[in-house]
Amino acid sequence: MFPAFVRSIILLSLFVLTAIPSAAQQRNLLVWGDSLSAAYGIAEEQGWVELLSQRIEREFPAYRVINGSVSGETTTGGLERLPAMLTEYQPELVILELGGNDGLRGIPVASIRENLAGMIRQIEASGGRVLLAGIRIPPNYGPRYTEPFHENYFSLAEEYELPLLPFLIEGIPEIPELMQNDGIHPVAEAQPIILENVWTVLEPMLREAGD
Repeated sequence: MFPAFVRSIILLSLFVLTAIPSAAQQRNLLVWGDSLSAAYGIAEEQGWVELLSQRIEREFPAYRVINGSVSGETTTGGLERLPAMLTEYQPELVILELGGNDGLRGIPVASIRENLAGMIRQIEASGGRVLLAGIRIPPNYGPRYTEPFHENYFSLAEEYELPLLPFLIEGIPEIPELMQNDGIHPVAEAQPIILENVWTVLEPMLREAGD
C-alpha cells in the first residue's frame, strides 16, 4: 500500500486530469469576421471576442474560442480561407460576421449572399452550427442598396434555419462617443455591449449543445 500522503497526491492528480477537457472533448467556437471582430483600433484584449473567450472559459469551459477574423476581410476572402480553418479546428459553432466590407465597396448584394451561403454550407457540411451576425452599412449608401443588403441576413437565416443576430453592434452607432473617429468601428468601451448582443443569441446555442 502507498503511504497516505502518496495516495492523496494520486487522487488529487486524477481529479485534476478528469476536470480538464481532453483534446477529444475540446469544443471549438470559431469567430469568422472582419475588423469589427478583430479589435480594430483597440488593444486585442479589449475586443469583444477576447471578452467572449473569458466568459466562455468561466461559464462553458469545454469550449475554446478561436478568432479567425481579419480586418478588411470580405465575403470572398472569407470563403477562400474557410476550408483550411474548418479542417484545422473542426469548430462545433461558428459566429459568421462578414459582409460589411463588401457593402462599403458596393459589391452586388447577390454576390454577397452567394458567398455567405457558400460559407454556411461549408460549415454545416463540416458538422458545425452557424450563428449569423448581421451588419448594417451607413445610410448614405441609399435605401436601394442598404435595405436589400441588410435583408440578406434575414433571408439567409430563414433559408438555412440559423440563429440570427440582426445587427452585431446594435445600440452603438447612434452614440458618437462609443464610435471611433472613422464612424465605423466601436471604441473599447463599446465592446461589452457587443458581447451582450452576441451572448443573447449564443448562450441558448451553447446550452442546447450541452456544456
